[in-house]
Amino acid sequence: MPYVALKVAWTAGSRLGIPEGSSLLDGGTPLIVANAATVVMDAAVVVLALLLTRPWGVRVPAWLLVLPMWVASGLLLPIMTAYPLQLAARLLGGDGGRPAADGGAEPFLEPWVFSIVYGGFILQGLTLGALFVLYARERWGHLWQGRLRDVPDGPTTPALRATAVAVAVLAPVPAAVHLLWAAGSTAGLDAGRAAGRTSDFYVVEAVSAVFIVCAAVGVLLLAFRRGGRLPLRMPLALAWAGSAQMACWGGWLTIAALSSAGDGADRPTTVMVVIYGVQMLTGALVVTLGAHFFAERSASRPASVPGPSPVAVPAHPAPRENRLP
Repeated sequence: MPYVALKVAWTAGSRLGIPEGSSLLDGGTPLIVANAATVVMDAAVVVLALLLTRPWGVRVPAWLLVLPMWVASGLLLPIMTAYPLQLAARLLGGDGGRPAADGGAEPFLEPWVFSIVYGGFILQGLTLGALFVLYARERWGHLWQGRLRDVPDGPTTPALRATAVAVAVLAPVPAAVHLLWAAGSTAGLDAGRAAGRTSDFYVVEAVSAVFIVCAAVGVLLLAFRRGGRLPLRMPLALAWAGSAQMACWGGWLTIAALSSAGDGADRPTTVMVVIYGVQMLTGALVVTLGAHFFAERSASRPASVPGPSPVAVPAHPAPRENRLP
């Protein structure tokens, strides 16, 4: 609710939480459209919560629930992991909150806005994730039982392994660039971003690299069955979290970069756009592989539909003419 309230206020023209000099003051119509879109996205969380808790939620087609949850994971997980680390870095002397007067970039939002919004996102992610795990365990738990070595090869195994190799080739590119930026390199960054780097920036870049590695490791384990004694749910969780962050966060950054109206110093460079694009496409490859894997598992092991307990069988059989065929 705090997030939605702020977005609605900004859409209506309020400057609550926006300091003087912020680029948000010059956002114009594109910013209004972006605020309205994010309100709709956050309102979708309410629908997801209902799907995961109401009896009619078990009748919803799998893709209509799983795809929004995957997108929500991709947008919330980076915040859930990076923001606490950013706060820890500041406590240890980091300059994440350095104002423009100290040589940093122009302030974007007041610090209290990040505390309220990101704190809400963390709680939202934890509770929505817990609901989804409980729901998915009841409806599809049979699909990830067992260990990696127990997963048989199927008709699509060669295609899955080829996709995993493609991911292994592509993923190191954005991972290496994010690590370079986390280590302090300015190669490929626009001048404004390079000048305004703080400890917050370094944490975000390091977290992005970790998610990319998780996606690559998860998909390679899943495709080639390495580490056969590992529970199947482990590489699936790595691939889910990593691909969601890569595709959704990479897509978000790609859209932001392509729609940027800043001057030459603040406009994202070609390197940034390419890295975000490769990250987005690689994440999409991983989730495509996962979708085929689950489809094949589901076809070979039909899921049991949750429902009321079966009626007790009578002790004596009914007359033959009353029996069902």
